[in-house]
Amino acid sequence: MILVDTALQAREAGGKPIRVAIVGAGFMSQGLANQIARSIPGMRLVAISNRNIKRAIDVFQYCGHENVVVAETQSRLNDAIRANRPAATEDALLMARSEFVDVLVDTTGSVEFGAHLVLEAFKHRKDVILMNAEIDATIGPILQVYARKYGVILSACDGDEPGVQMNLYRWVRGLGLIPRVIGNVKGLQDPYRNPTTQKEFAERWGQNPAMVTSFADGTKISCEQAIVANATGFKVRSRGMSRGLEYRGDVMQIGKIYDIDELRRIGGIIDYVVGTPLTKVYVLAEHPDPKQQHYLNLYKMGEGPLYSFFIPYHLVHFEVPNAIARVVLFRDSLAPPLAGPVVEVCAVAKRDLRAGEILDDYGMYMTYGEAVNADEMSKRQYLPEGLVEGCKLRRDIKKDAVLTYSDVDLPSGRLADRLRAEQYKHFRGESWLEDLVSIAA
Repeated sequence: MILVDTALQAREAGGKPIRVAIVGAGFMSQGLANQIARSIPGMRLVAISNRNIKRAIDVFQYCGHENVVVAETQSRLNDAIRANRPAATEDALLMARSEFVDVLVDTTGSVEFGAHLVLEAFKHRKDVILMNAEIDATIGPILQVYARKYGVILSACDGDEPGVQMNLYRWVRGLGLIPRVIGNVKGLQDPYRNPTTQKEFAERWGQNPAMVTSFADGTKISCEQAIVANATGFKVRSRGMSRGLEYRGDVMQIGKIYDIDELRRIGGIIDYVVGTPLTKVYVLAEHPDPKQQHYLNLYKMGEGPLYSFFIPYHLVHFEVPNAIARVVLFRDSLAPPLAGPVVEVCAVAKRDLRAGEILDDYGMYMTYGEAVNADEMSKRQYLPEGLVEGCKLRRDIKKDAVLTYSDVDLPSGRLADRLRAEQYKHFRGESWLEDLVSIAA
């Protein structure tokens, strides 16, 4: 989207910058805030919310903003933005309701809190950019229904893997090829990592140990690939995708690890591998025209049938402003689901679990997530990894067993549970989850 830069320059020249509010003040929020404040014309960071207000103030100061207004009320937040002063608040819903905010960026990774935030933003006709793959993978399709209802856009972000993959996928399709594999590359895969094992790495980079754990144990990549699957209709060959398959060869030859006939039969898959150097995401595609196959061979793409296209990096917060501009200026959403979920993320026991235990959140000590086709997820009533926190175990669960709804008692009153039940009813015509959630309520 190279045209974004000139469109933003026009907004800057016209004195109408996009007014951005960020929810959360963690590591990625800090990088994004600094990028907007220092490098993006036509865009203004107006507010940051965080449960620890000091952290929100610290992020503003990291970006060079002083005299931060602490806003406890709607009027104080609005007055600060109107006066061109940075505003920090503990209450993200104030930003969702403010007429002086154009777009919210959710960086929290929380499914339950994110559900409340997104719906409140929609009610006030506000677009939302998700740096929150967990909510998108868990209840993204039904949230898109609400977005359309209110005439707003809910979008994934440029820079993070789903956005990078979808940009590449769209580009490859635009060349006339048929994508068959959309892949992600990891440097590490160990489902038993936890915040203790990841503490040193997290501290070195100033990150949250739980979030770092979700990268290492496969939960994050499962959520990311589910988003891509739902946006393309691609599936997984089996639960867990390639389960840490190592590939350290030439990325131009990576198509050799796939069976083209299987890919054609499925229609296309999402996947990941561990280890391919200097590569972050890849799309493998075939071309139906023998004449164009000749040209692709001339252009050093090989003889096919799978041609390899790849991007060697993802720059996350550096590119998120592109998504903000695409949504606000061009009404273009990254990775919107085609309809209901095609792939979901189920919860798997990270260790032997005991009846009566209360499950902790993803990226912690008790569960990890695996991508699985929605038909299997529904048929076996798997518990989604995005909703494990607070569930009470009814029985013992063996290490590496998939958790089901029958294994747990749900916490009462969660909006995210109701939305996921609504998602199943809306897209699949299934009411079994609605019945379970009503019992928990």
